[in-house]
Amino acid sequence: MSKRRDAFAALADPTRRSILDLLRDCRTLTAGEIAARFPRVSRAAVSKQLRVLRQARLVKARERGREWHYSLDPRPLAEIYRDWLSSFAPYWEESLQRLKRRVEEDEGQRMNEPGG
Repeated sequence: MSKRRDAFAALADPTRRSILDLLRDCRTLTAGEIAARFPRVSRAAVSKQLRVLRQARLVKARERGREWHYSLDPRPLAEIYRDWLSSFAPYWEESLQRLKRRVEEDEGQRMNEPGG
């Protein structure tokens, strides 16, 4: 599987996305600290999710003593954006321009109405 497909597969799971959000906000957490944030998920399941994220290179893991410390590795996400998502930017820009024109037209119509 390609690196991009690995990352997309990893991002498909809501728990893994939540782990990435957590690491984005907290920088570095131990596996136990991450597991504690997901009380409805077993520690073994969290470990499995962390393994998938590691294999997709979305997180880095460092062993310190008896604990594993995890941190976000944003490089694969930047690669996905640069190599694929950015190609959709013209569509977003076009949609935003249409929305802007519609809002401006609606405001203009309201200004021309009696009492507007």
